[in-house]
Amino acid sequence: MGRIAFGIGASVIIQQPPSAAGKGRRLRQAVLAAISAVVLASCNSSKNAYIAPPPPKVVVAQPLQQPVTLYFELTGNTQAINSVDLVARVQGYLESIDYKDGSFVTKGTQLFGIERDTYQQQLDQAQASLAANEATLEYNKAEYQRQSTLARQDFASQSIAQQWRANQDSAAAQVLSAKAAIELAKINLGYTNVLAPFDGVVTNHLVDIGALVGAGSATKLATIVQMDPLYVYFTLSESQVLTIKENNAKAGLPFRTTDLGGIPVETGLQGEEGYPHKGHMDYASPVGHLDKAMLTRNDAIGTSQEGPYVLVVGPDNVVQRKVVKTGDRQGQLRIIDSGLDPSDWVVTEGIQRAFPGAKVEPQRTELTANAADSSSAAGKPAAQNPAAQ
Repeated sequence: MGRIAFGIGASVIIQQPPSAAGKGRRLRQAVLAAISAVVLASCNSSKNAYIAPPPPKVVVAQPLQQPVTLYFELTGNTQAINSVDLVARVQGYLESIDYKDGSFVTKGTQLFGIERDTYQQQLDQAQASLAANEATLEYNKAEYQRQSTLARQDFASQSIAQQWRANQDSAAAQVLSAKAAIELAKINLGYTNVLAPFDGVVTNHLVDIGALVGAGSATKLATIVQMDPLYVYFTLSESQVLTIKENNAKAGLPFRTTDLGGIPVETGLQGEEGYPHKGHMDYASPVGHLDKAMLTRNDAIGTSQEGPYVLVVGPDNVVQRKVVKTGDRQGQLRIIDSGLDPSDWVVTEGIQRAFPGAKVEPQRTELTANAADSSSAAGKPAAQNPAAQ
């Protein structure tokens, strides 16, 4: 048996006995064929090339053709359609709070209860007075009829008959006064139950049970806000208004700023997907020039469930909160459409240290006309409030 060793391009030495010449010949042929294959493979290795992978699979489809509606996408501010302060209109101790803070209530739901005993007694007293006055009226009527009969028969003077006529009229007036007193007592008794004027969400209560309310002036108990429907205020540019007018004209529809109910509006709140709420245009206010617009610093305006508000300092240096309706922004300032008087002193700095009912020491400043372009909205200092000294 021989041993074979070979390599690429190397010679092969075969040693075998003479008796195995036939087998050696076949083995030699097989070895030569293997060497040829190796040599050919070695010669072709220099011709290998990069083969790119097959392209990835994708899904394709033709464009869909269907009618679509073109919209203007605008950013607006929501505002409650109704927001009412619930106040105590009669004096008494608060006996009950009949809702949970922040809950939704329906119209007519009792929210607060004020002691009723005094007002029930006033009603009972008024009803008793009515009964007494009606009895007096009946007696005076009968006596007047009797005296009139005697006067016609010359058994009594005409002056006595006229006196009883006056007594009858006076008693009739007393009856009317007693009836009015009953109605007033009923109204005051009804005010002891503070009811929801409409469906809405009631804010947190501002007075606790046992507190005296309505003493001297109406006491604010809470605020109810109607959440459905809502107003959405947004600004249309001139080109957008013209586009709406042109589209309405093509459809044969008029465009009147006070009759826009046919123009649909879809809105979406922050965090909502798409525009799930549907409504319609209510009115459009044409862009124009305001001769005497009221402006205040934009950063002086806060926001609550009631809407935008500002803090003002009264003559006694006590802070008050005023709910306002805001307009367009003018640089660092914002237009105040309603809720603010020209004589109000608005807190523009140190707002974190001012809250309704607190007394402060105001330092008066003036807003300047160039506040829209200035990084600071405060102007030159004015004279200090004399009441603060």
